[in-house]
Amino acid sequence: MIGRLRGRVDYKTQDHFLLDVNGVGYLIFCSERTLAEIPVDGEFTTIYTDLLVREDLMQLFGFLSQVEKEWYRLLMSVQGVGAKASLAILSALGEDGVSRSIALGDWTSIKSAKGIGPKTAQRVVNELKDKAAHVMSIVPNEIGERENKIDEGEVVERIDDHPPINLAASNKTAQADALSALQNLGYSPSESAAAVAKILHESSDLSTEELIRNSLKMLSPKG
Repeated sequence: MIGRLRGRVDYKTQDHFLLDVNGVGYLIFCSERTLAEIPVDGEFTTIYTDLLVREDLMQLFGFLSQVEKEWYRLLMSVQGVGAKASLAILSALGEDGVSRSIALGDWTSIKSAKGIGPKTAQRVVNELKDKAAHVMSIVPNEIGERENKIDEGEVVERIDDHPPINLAASNKTAQADALSALQNLGYSPSESAAAVAKILHESSDLSTEELIRNSLKMLSPKG
């Protein structure tokens, strides 16, 4: 399995790009959002990958973070959602949008993706709502700036691990810690994920303590 590649961008098209890794060109298909973040031709980048193998087809799909890759794999596990539909959902919502929509049971947002009907959108939410907390607790590795050596000499490679939309990278840790704390207090993964997603939707720049406190207020019985 090819899990991650680093190389020079040869060219980009509407739905994929060619990555030159030590003279070997890899065609990598991506969501529209991911493809927009791929650097211009001739620059270096690192991308997480997933290889789809079928009897008559082998395709490599690329992602800027482990969270995006995990949602792609989970979306693919839903009946009626293939690679194309999975990328369409990620293109429409982004990784954080998918997390929030599934955690909150918002199937209408899922339906906004190209080619996704209401029945499929509802199936996605129903089948994946208990897995949202797991994905939301993933804290991406920092790729940062690195130096790479290639045959022609030493090249300095700038690679930015793009943070999820509307959520600072530092808040990923707060999000993960809050989810863990809520589940330790007895709340189910789906309850915890829904509360955290709603709080972060209202205010994305919160500390762990603030996120836990606000989530507990939301989850506490009213009356």
